[in-house]
Parts: sequence; C-alpha cells; structure tokens
Amino acid sequence: FHLAGIRLAPKEKLEIPVLFMPAEMKIYKTQVVIHVMRENGENWPYEIAAESDTDLIRNVTIAENGETRGILWIYPIHGTPEAPQQKSVVIRCQARQRLEERVELLLIGAMPAETALPDAGNSAMVNADESSSTPEVTDGSPATLEFLYELQYQSDEIRSQLDSLVGMQLLQKEWDTESRIVTLVFNVVFAPSKPMRNKATLVVRCTAGGLWKFPLVFIATEPEVDDVINIVAIGLNKESIVSFKLTSQTR
Repeated sequence: FHLAGIRLAPKEKLEIPVLFMPAEMKIYKTQVVIHVMRENGENWPYEIAAESDTDLIRNVTIAENGETRGILWIYPIHGTPEAPQQKSVVIRCQARQRLEERVELLLIGAMPAETALPDAGNSAMVNADESSSTPEVTDGSPATLEFLYELQYQSDEIRSQLDSLVGMQLLQKEWDTESRIVTLVFNVVFAPSKPMRNKATLVVRCTAGGLWKFPLVFIATEPEVDDVINIVAIGLNKESIVSFKLTSQTR
C-alpha cells in the first residue's frame, strides 16, 4: 500500500500498520519505505559526494542541483507463516524405566523448492554434529526440503528437569507430492527418574518457509514398589526393628 501527504510535527510518532495473511507455507519478503520531505518543499543544503558511503546515497533522494530532496528509511520485512496449533502428543513412561518410541509428525502445506519436487519416500540424513540443538536435514536431492527442529520448554526450571531425561532424533522424512504433506519420523527417548508431568513444544522450521509447532506432554507415572518390608511384632508395647539399606543415585 502507499500512503502520501502525511504531515508529522516535531517529535511526533507515526504508526504504520502491517498486515500479514500468507496463502502458502513459504517465506514472504517485502519492504516498508518511508520517504520524508520538507513541508515547504525546500531541500536540505547537503550535497552527496560521489565518494560518499553507498548506504547514505541509497537512503536519500537528490534534487537536480545536487541537494538532498528527501530522506528514506527502509525496513525489510520477512513473513514466516505458522501452521495452526496441532494436538498434543503424549509420551508416557513409568518412573525409573526407559521408553523409546517412534513418533510421526505431519507438516501440512510444506513448499518444495522451485526447481522440482523430491521423490516420495526419500530417507533423511541427519547432521552428525550431536551438539547442535537444531540439526539440519537433507535427502541429497537438489530440490530437497531442509528442516530445523528444536525442543522448547515453558521455563528454565522445566528445561533443567527434562534436558537429561528426554532425547529426540529425526530418523527420516517422507514427502507426498500430491497432498504436499511431509512426514517427519522422530525417535523419542524418555527415561524419567521420578513421577512428573511436564509440557514442551517441538518447533520445526523449513528453510523454504513455514513454522510448525507440536505440543508434547511428558508423563512419568509412579514407579514399581522396590520391596515389601514385613515387621513382626514381638509383643504388646514392645518395639520391633527391621533395618534396610538405601543407596543414593546422585551425590
């Protein structure tokens, strides 16, 4: 859109509404350009020399006499579409046990590269750098879709609880050319040490554009009973003692 003839007093603020209504899951780029000129039509008596900084030259408009006619402010805008919130995926395991299962997540409306569509069913290659929290995925095709994923938590306290208990690894990626649905298959490991119920969000980004968020709920149920202690009474009003050992799992 184009706005013209807006008069600004000294120190006055101008609010510019920006509306984003993406039609597809891809990156949208545009610019907001503000062109300011004096109300009386006079130029600024500042001449732009040929050796001046290129950014300075690009951000002004020059009159015929070489003086500055107007000043430009250019604001690049990148729009990233976000898919509607998905249903929660529940990961349930008994405390002091280890759960390992495959979880399939559907990315609806993923955009292919411009050149061609990758073949359906191509397996994904995961970045070997395990220290990266957002591994990059590619299937080797020149028109591949690349994805970055990250597990986000509601607070640092929840992160400290789950970081050492939860592991996620992307195993493969499948592309359906007709429905434009990408299926990501994750291997999820959950090894809780005590009963808990915590939430997290798996955020998936596509380098071609698009953001998907999948709510996860990690539930650890009560552990199995370690042992049954029987205390036999030796008589009324007399103490019976049974001793047993407890070993701490941490310092």
